[in-house]
Amino acid sequence: MKTVKLSAICTAMVCTLLTAAAFTRSTASKKQDHSAKGNGFAVLELFTSEGCSSCPPAEELLARIQKEAGNKPIYVLAYHVDYWNRLGWKDIFSSPEYSKRQYQYSQQLPAQVYTPQLVVNGSSEYIGSDETAVSNAIEAALNGAGGASLNITGQLQSGKLNLNYQVTGNTGKSQLLVAVVQKHAVSDVKRGENKGRTLSHVQIVQDLHVFNIKPGRQGAEQISLPAGFNKEEWECISMIQNPATGAIEAAARVAI
Repeated sequence: MKTVKLSAICTAMVCTLLTAAAFTRSTASKKQDHSAKGNGFAVLELFTSEGCSSCPPAEELLARIQKEAGNKPIYVLAYHVDYWNRLGWKDIFSSPEYSKRQYQYSQQLPAQVYTPQLVVNGSSEYIGSDETAVSNAIEAALNGAGGASLNITGQLQSGKLNLNYQVTGNTGKSQLLVAVVQKHAVSDVKRGENKGRTLSHVQIVQDLHVFNIKPGRQGAEQISLPAGFNKEEWECISMIQNPATGAIEAAARVAI
């Protein structure tokens, strides 16, 4: 993957602060009705950071979407990037792997790199706090046609999760991704743009595993789980993704 220089990172951050601030909407508006009339799904990947003052409104919006999703096939994933860490506050949830994932999307979509950036189904991107654009994108995704499907189950065993999956549909050379997600956490930020704020986070990706799909489009894999993993406060979300285009072709929660 292409290495990104610091100058490009800083430019992206400046663009974020100028652009996201202009489009940020209040999350206190009325409840959105994401009615699914098709066979689609919506994977919402938010790239965020505790060091970014434009990010809390986007996380609040995603928290409300997560709460209101019910049984709809809406999957929320929050990736905390690490390129803000050098500007005063180190985000304890951040990882260089999530920054790399965002930069990969920037090449595939193509798009700028900024926070808060929301990628929907690996094929389109939006300012994460732009409620109207995000709501419209979710509705369009849910009303789309599902070209593939994924069934996946997991069994807990001594700090590991044994996975069994089956994929149907035309998925070509796509890969199976499994995100280990912490549903909620709170941080007291001591420095940086959010200094003095208590930030509430949802759907924090703590690990992302990538597997090649086995012949026959079914198989078994095993992943290690973080200490303290439990079914009430954590979950695993899986995706079938084309590594060349970034398009997500199917998604499902791992039934544990």
